[in-house]
Amino acid sequence: MTETVVLKLGGSVITDKSGECAIDHARLHEVAEELAVRRDSALVLVHGAGSCGHPEARRYRVNDGLTGENVPGVYETHAAVSSLNAAVVDALRDAGVEAIGIHPLDLALAQDGRLVSFETRHIAEMTEHGIVPVLHGDVVMDRLRGSCIVSGDQLVTHLAAALASRRVGLATDVAGVLRNGSVVPRIDRSIVKTLDVGGSGNTDVTGGMQGKIAELLALADAGIDSHIFHVSKIGRFLDGTGHGGTIIGRGMP
Repeated sequence: MTETVVLKLGGSVITDKSGECAIDHARLHEVAEELAVRRDSALVLVHGAGSCGHPEARRYRVNDGLTGENVPGVYETHAAVSSLNAAVVDALRDAGVEAIGIHPLDLALAQDGRLVSFETRHIAEMTEHGIVPVLHGDVVMDRLRGSCIVSGDQLVTHLAAALASRRVGLATDVAGVLRNGSVVPRIDRSIVKTLDVGGSGNTDVTGGMQGKIAELLALADAGIDSHIFHVSKIGRFLDGTGHGGTIIGRGMP
């Protein structure tokens, strides 16, 4: 069986998060070209919402649950993230990658903000046939709240565990997790207590870097290391030649 790589593109990488659904098409096509020439591994791609979805989610407060008045926010938020997903898929297909968009709203169920049901068997089947599923952070129905936002980071941890992936990468707009301007090479639960990691400076309803680390530490508890690095290092991550970023794991080797 071909090794499965789960790769996430941060929302700040492919959009201008200070605007509203301002998609960076040039960056998308650069990333697509990198992926098109590296197809040795089965790939599942996840992307954040960036400025396509976060503003709508915050405006309608869909992450706080449904009240009746904010029900239209489910559509508005999903429509925004779906438009970004379509742009990502188009860029990949233009580069020759057999990509297809997968929307979590269609097949996920949460309870109090956490996934309790998310079918992945069809995703595994796609990768076996050379198809690249492209998922994204999305609004999903929630058994307790009515609705919630499931971040791309939560999807990454769920997919990596379900697909038994041993290679998980998060491409961001920074070189890794930073402390005093320098990259922290490795983080585990003992080290994270010494870090002062805040959320995103722009509109973000999913916790920014702090949320990423929390999700990835849970993945590390399952024995799966993950890597946070600058988007310019995607090729090096996929090639296994070192990305100069941060590894999130269970403990120091």
